[in-house]
Amino acid sequence: MKLFTEEALDNLFESFSKMRVLIIGDVMVDAYLWGTVDRISPEAPVPVVAVTRRNNRLGGAANVALNIKSMGATPVLCSVAGKDIRGGEFLLMMQEEHMDNGGILQSSKRLTTTKFRIFGNNTQMLRVDEETTEPLNRSDTSGFHQMLEEKITRESWDVIVFQDYDKGLISSETIGLVTTLASARNIPVAVDPKRKNFMSYRNVSLFKPNLKELKEGLKSELDLGTEAFHTIVEQFQQQQHIGRMMVTLGSEGVYVRSGGIGEILPAHLRSVADVSGAGDSVISVASLCLAAGLSPMQTAAVGNLAGGLVCEEVGVVPVNRGKLRQEASKHLV
Repeated sequence: MKLFTEEALDNLFESFSKMRVLIIGDVMVDAYLWGTVDRISPEAPVPVVAVTRRNNRLGGAANVALNIKSMGATPVLCSVAGKDIRGGEFLLMMQEEHMDNGGILQSSKRLTTTKFRIFGNNTQMLRVDEETTEPLNRSDTSGFHQMLEEKITRESWDVIVFQDYDKGLISSETIGLVTTLASARNIPVAVDPKRKNFMSYRNVSLFKPNLKELKEGLKSELDLGTEAFHTIVEQFQQQQHIGRMMVTLGSEGVYVRSGGIGEILPAHLRSVADVSGAGDSVISVASLCLAAGLSPMQTAAVGNLAGGLVCEEVGVVPVNRGKLRQEASKHLV
């Protein structure tokens, strides 16, 4: 599909380096344990993983920040982590990535979300989650909202991104505060939603659920490509005053809807190793394209390529700018 010239792609990728992006969302530590399996436990019929290495990575909304940074833009992450060991590790990892951690508040009332992924013989055997999912308490909410208001009103932003994982950080009040402030300053708002706040996102520029999240959010078993699917998505978009919809479909590609027209942009064939973090890469790159003023189809096409590229890597990793530029030249020029 020819959507760009080489010059237009050069200009697009160069424009990313001038952008500042405010990211609001649930943060987490992605902890990996790698090892070998050569026997079954005598205690239960489960494999024994002999750990050979460990590493921690920035996850959740922090992975969106990493993707934004990887594309050359400047991310500023706003969230609440626990005042615990994992929270300290999280702040240290941000420092190591040369990212400002001044937007991370720490709460003694919460755990820092940590996802432990255990790999044996390069195959994921188990995931263990440690987290707090209750909403922020009144004191934490007040401090968080005050910080958001100060950042949005006192600093310059090209786009604001909500990365919602239903871990209790984002509320309808948070969404209303941010969208009102953003609208007054003509700052586009992009959203990667989850079920709890699905219907609270109104007056946003870009709304990017995956198909499962769309079905859960609308409480409807939608059959992709049917007339009913188009109608229900259109009604939702109009009701919520959403500028453009992007529904990621995994191996099927992405459904794009804007200006009363909806169509499916097919995915490119990939050797899929791990789908973890693909959605983070899609919303990151799509948000930058939105800020650059690209059309809905151009935005979806570049975001779709980004999501496909990270699926070729094991674990949650940010998209590589150089590889994305090559893929865009290969498929979109």
